[in-house]
Amino acid sequence: MKTLTVKIPSPLFVEIASAAKARKTSKSVIVRERLAQTARPSASLWDQMEDLVIEGDELPKDLSPTRSI
Repeated sequence: MKTLTVKIPSPLFVEIASAAKARKTSKSVIVRERLAQTARPSASLWDQMEDLVIEGDELPKDLSPTRSI
């Protein structure tokens, strides 16, 4: 495994250190897991809202407020 040295803000360091202590693991494991989690591609917008989209055949034929006589 390669080594990478980075500088992070103190609040983030405290958060990582606390998580490592709570899980009784190293800070490196926590950082690797978080990096792997954010590296995964998230679902597309369509995948996130597909169940909200109304099928075309469920819509009325005319959506305009004026009706022809």
